[in-house]
Amino acid sequence: MTDAGRGLIHGHGPGRRGAAERRGPVSRLVHLVADYGAGDLAFAEFAQRLALALPDAVLHLTPVAPNDTVAAGFCVAQLALGPGPRDRLVVHDVGVPVDDHRFCAGRTHDGVFVVGPKTGWSWSFVAASLDGLCHLDVVADGGRLRARDVLPAAVSHVSHRHSHAICDSVARSSIPPAPEGAVVYADGRGDLKTTIVVPLAAIGERVVVHIGVMSAVAVVTDGTHEPAPGELALAPGSSGWPTRDGGHQRFPELSVGDGSAYDRFAQPPSGSPIELRPEPLDRRASSSPAAGRRTQHPDASISGRRARRSRA
Repeated sequence: MTDAGRGLIHGHGPGRRGAAERRGPVSRLVHLVADYGAGDLAFAEFAQRLALALPDAVLHLTPVAPNDTVAAGFCVAQLALGPGPRDRLVVHDVGVPVDDHRFCAGRTHDGVFVVGPKTGWSWSFVAASLDGLCHLDVVADGGRLRARDVLPAAVSHVSHRHSHAICDSVARSSIPPAPEGAVVYADGRGDLKTTIVVPLAAIGERVVVHIGVMSAVAVVTDGTHEPAPGELALAPGSSGWPTRDGGHQRFPELSVGDGSAYDRFAQPPSGSPIELRPEPLDRRASSSPAAGRRTQHPDASISGRRARRSRA
């Protein structure tokens, strides 16, 4: 077994638990990030197989759009690295592996296990915060349906820390970086979580936001107040997680007061590039934040199509 595998099985730091503590919990939280819903037969079948493999599991589903590995990767990191019980598992089942059909598993410093296939950006947001990212002995080589059948077995192997289940380490270079300056998730309110790095304006000033062929003027805020009705705001987001260097990664959000930024920008798919520009002086007096508008912005349109084609 590799050093990474030993770290995955035995653990390091505060997440490591003794045998007595492992026997203590009556139930165990298992998050499933998947591109099928709670009412789908696929979810029901997964839940049944997981109950056989891990009888104490309490399953919670977080759905994303079909094959949306960008949103899946963001949700995986938020659930694995945010506050919660240390013995939880975060499982993802989104997209179809291209060339590596083995399931993978990793472990956060706090002891949270992450399990799933290596598809698209599913691991991109969380990989840097994991110890012992390894391949498992469970292979899904029969397509998507086969993967769903055997994923509960992979979860069980990791949960019970079977040493024979851990194979070689996953090359970190094989995990694509999370997309920068892009939409990564749309929540139920229609707020857009983004990987925008630094706004071009100070708090209170306006910027023009381009997503695909849509553009709208946004007010830069500190996020302490709700935007006015119909107003588009760019603010530090509520989502994020601690980093290994002691910092905290946060994801700026686009939101509309009493409305939906997701609808304002014509429901952009995850991975859509975002471009910010200072608001032109001649538009500041006449611009209205009440609605986005379609713009002839060829660079954004082309890059948006590329992003949609490249998503797993």
